[in-house]
Amino acid sequence: MKRPVVSTWRRRHPDFPAALSENSGRPLFDGTQVTDWLIASGLGNATPSELRSELALFGIVALRDRFTPWQLVETLGSLLCLRQLDGRTLADDDAHASLPDTEADEALWSALLRRAERIDVEDDFVLRELRSIDATAAPLARLAEDLIESAYDERGAYEWLLAARSRLGLDSLAADAVAPELRSLLTQLTDLRVRLEQGESLTLADPHARAGDLLAALLDNTENRDRVTVLAADPDDRLTRITRRRLLLAGIGELDLDVQTGPDLEERFADPDLVVTQLPYRPGEDRSVLAALTELERVAYLLRPGCTALVLGPADALVDELKSTEAAQLRSALLRENIVESVIALPGGVLPFRPGYRPALWTLTRGPVPAAEGKVLLADISSEQLTPGVRMRLAEDVLLWRAEGLRTLDGHDPRYGRVVPVADLDRAFGGPLTPPAPPASAIWSDKVTERPALIAEAEARLERATADTRAYEDQRGPYRGAVLRRVGRLPGRTTLGKLIAGRRVTRLPGHRIDDKHLTRDGHHTVLGSEEITGDRPVGDRRIDRLLLATAYERVTLTEPGDVVYTLAPRLGVYVDHDGFSVVAFPARVLRVNAGAARPLTPRVLAALLGAARGTARSPSAVRPARRIGDYQLPDLDPDEVLRFDALLAETERRERLLRAQSDALAEARRLTVAGLADGTLAPGEPRTTDRT
Repeated sequence: MKRPVVSTWRRRHPDFPAALSENSGRPLFDGTQVTDWLIASGLGNATPSELRSELALFGIVALRDRFTPWQLVETLGSLLCLRQLDGRTLADDDAHASLPDTEADEALWSALLRRAERIDVEDDFVLRELRSIDATAAPLARLAEDLIESAYDERGAYEWLLAARSRLGLDSLAADAVAPELRSLLTQLTDLRVRLEQGESLTLADPHARAGDLLAALLDNTENRDRVTVLAADPDDRLTRITRRRLLLAGIGELDLDVQTGPDLEERFADPDLVVTQLPYRPGEDRSVLAALTELERVAYLLRPGCTALVLGPADALVDELKSTEAAQLRSALLRENIVESVIALPGGVLPFRPGYRPALWTLTRGPVPAAEGKVLLADISSEQLTPGVRMRLAEDVLLWRAEGLRTLDGHDPRYGRVVPVADLDRAFGGPLTPPAPPASAIWSDKVTERPALIAEAEARLERATADTRAYEDQRGPYRGAVLRRVGRLPGRTTLGKLIAGRRVTRLPGHRIDDKHLTRDGHHTVLGSEEITGDRPVGDRRIDRLLLATAYERVTLTEPGDVVYTLAPRLGVYVDHDGFSVVAFPARVLRVNAGAARPLTPRVLAALLGAARGTARSPSAVRPARRIGDYQLPDLDPDEVLRFDALLAETERRERLLRAQSDALAEARRLTVAGLADGTLAPGEPRTTDRT
């Protein structure tokens, strides 16, 4: 929550916990009291388990002045592993309740060390980390118990801790993390859950494991971990121990995991069935295309018949055109080896710590199905967002290609790529590995085949709109505003506040509408800040009238001619000519009183408010420079108001006519350009019309 929300809670709820002290003018509260209050009141905007885990994580972050971030992550991970291996709680407060705090901490830590020495004799998981720190770390054992209580088990507690690695200050540990959407895509491409449900026993491998994020994501997608063996390697000993603890807490038995320290993955334990890895990141100035392809070749050596590998790496090595002859030869050799299943250009930003990094993905299979031999699926989703729909369709393309190859019986074509013979790629030596044309499914889709008819409809609308505009101009003549320079005294000034006080204008509030109740096909238009400022089309958000009547009993609809305004994020004014709309807070309503002594019209009021001086907001300001009631407006005479309103109405009518022409022309142009760009349309002879 933002600070103003908390201030509101303290003001409105007398039972909100009292501040314990102040630090530099900032009140400090007891975290447990605040968490309990949020859970009891239901205002926490999160589940009770999330609130309690946040409280524990906050306590861990607060210890950064006593321990380094590495010490916090390593010690807490070791304590969680010790608890799972031993099957006993870490902190037994009753055992040392009679001792002073310092002696109790020393006794607790000595007991934990004895347990670690007994359980982890070979120092595979916990012993080294616990020996490297003294009894001052005893509070971490209690915080670990709090995390476990919130997450229900040791694994959930450890994953919450690693998810907060950036908050702890371990940016180096978070630098290689991929976005959740990409992790989900990699999980779908492996098809691990289905293979395990079919009774297979699989060996997973990652030769560049780092902190084990990809392996943990795969294991998170299945409950059949008793049939999984895991191999991993990384040159950093600290990271291999984190990965080892992470896999153990994920449910992999001690005898079924082998995490090695070093640059190469030694297959002395088992042969991998599935390899998922991310090539080590190198800055663009130091990145070597040849080195990335060499690492890719090492992964290919791990493949035995039936094994699949997913390799995430830099797009300039895996997809882009290669300038180096040696690199081009190596990539061509990998393609000719008949192990490359698909090459996918991914969108940028899927590595949040490195938003400028362009990634790509290769999937490899040793011994593909006969229908896929000598061919590669090239896909490009670099301009897409990894939404659930995009991930599902891309995974279906790759999995169908892996299982059946080119399907000629039912005519299934990939939605995001093209199947290209390796021979064609070999002839284009070093060329880019991108689809040579749009997917066949896109070219033969109904949207594409109907383009000529849609273009003809847009052209017909353009002709009708042009004829309507010409007829209107013939009837009314050319546009003339008929405005003159004012001579004499300027009109008096007033403010919106005075108009409201004089009952010439009535101000009505907006309503708080839950976003989950908004649809595109409801009965009532919803007008919020986005619609008023033009950031969203009017009518894009609607609400069902039955839902409005049951869930929002006090909501009143607008009347025709109501002026809807907002001050956040900037001033916006809109005249609702049709009415019967719902105004969503922070937008509000101004209703003109037609029976006043000096009446205004909605168009005039909206125009004058939009042109008022001093309505802009400084970028650093939290609130507008002045309230809308202080906006100054000219107090026009009634006959001037009527003439001004007629002028505004005339401009609106002409704008609608011109907008109809512009929209039809833009639609025809968009469809034509799209068809010529994907090759499904060809330009014909230009048509000329001789008008006399």
